[in-house]
Amino acid sequence: MSVMQLCGVCSEHVPKYRCPSCRIRYCSVSCFKRHKDDDSCHPVKESDPASSSSTPVTSAEQPWTVEDLLDEDSQTDKVPLQKLQQLGGSEALKGLLRNPHLRRLMMSVDSAEDKARAMKHAMQEPLFVEFADQCLKIIEPTETENDDDDDEF
Repeated sequence: MSVMQLCGVCSEHVPKYRCPSCRIRYCSVSCFKRHKDDDSCHPVKESDPASSSSTPVTSAEQPWTVEDLLDEDSQTDKVPLQKLQQLGGSEALKGLLRNPHLRRLMMSVDSAEDKARAMKHAMQEPLFVEFADQCLKIIEPTETENDDDDDEF
């Protein structure tokens, strides 16, 4: 059993995110802003020996990587390969993705500088909400959905 970590800023909630500069874990946008405003962010140096630069890599110089968002200590943040394959094989998702408006929304979120703001805007669109709900049904099915799946066999 692993020890539950708390937000490195407020020490109240379970952290969901990691600062791309200093790698501190935080739970919300407000904690991230507080962390940045307090000048407590001290970028860590890249541990890659192939890197010729001795200066730290900040989020402004390099986009976030999967490792910035997900680390080996927090398995709960990762979607298992089986679930990703289920997403890829979902006819319901494929049907939704045929809609050019949904594809444009997804591309705008993906290419946005402020992804949180873009996501908030996209979640105002019923089609995007339907897509997100369908993804969540596959990734985190409820007990009744699990029971329904058992009845089919």
